[in-house]
Amino acid sequence: MTPAACNAFCASLPAARHVVQWGGADVWKVGDKVFAIARAQADGAVAVSFKCSPLAYDILKDQPGLRPAPYLASRGMKWIQWLSGESMPDDALQDYLRESHRLVAAGLTRRARAELGLARAPPRRGTSAHRRRRRGSDSRPRPGARRRSAGSAGPSRRPG
Repeated sequence: MTPAACNAFCASLPAARHVVQWGGADVWKVGDKVFAIARAQADGAVAVSFKCSPLAYDILKDQPGLRPAPYLASRGMKWIQWLSGESMPDDALQDYLRESHRLVAAGLTRRARAELGLARAPPRRGTSAHRRRRRGSDSRPRPGARRRSAGSAGPSRRPG
């Protein structure tokens, strides 16, 4: 995969944003969270780091052409760096980049996802649904709540 192909693919993902930082690396973010880092190598190829699930990390870290991402994986994060198509072709890399984007987007707040157009907006404060939930006045009984009879104002007290 070339740097241009990697950047074009990442740009096609929803709400993806590109910045150049860390000494000229192409950093791709969703919201303010990084989901991919691409850096051109001296030979014209690209090294791409991406977030993955713990299971995928355990499988991929020992494959030829892949390694735990420098700096990120040493901090306990599950990031893999793709160095060549030796064991992972470009279409599989694109699948992992898509999954990395999904994992990072899922970690954003509900409000941030809504602002980016990735999810429904949460109810706004001041709506009737919000007031019912906050005051506990919805029609459903709370789990474990005891029902009182119509004339009862609470436990009766008997003089001792």
